[in-house]
Amino acid sequence: MFILSLTYLKSNEEADKVMEAHMAWVAEGYDKGSFLASGRKVPRTGGVILAIGDRSEIEAYAAADPFTLHGVASYEITEIGLTRTVEGLELLKR
Repeated sequence: MFILSLTYLKSNEEADKVMEAHMAWVAEGYDKGSFLASGRKVPRTGGVILAIGDRSEIEAYAAADPFTLHGVASYEITEIGLTRTVEGLELLKR
């Protein structure tokens, strides 16, 4: 499992200008089966995505995010080798 931590490099107003394209990109990540959960950081300094799949594919997909392409946010991608989950979340161990 991967934690994709986005940190805004520009203001929220600048992020909002690219938000529609970013959200379409997020929806495609869910459609592909890569994204499991996502949301804004509180306070709003970026966001977090929980993902599964191949690291190189996750990295390439993050590089294609409109936020990345427009210099709005940078990504830190952390891989976690989960060993235990609550019942129903075994999918995260992939």
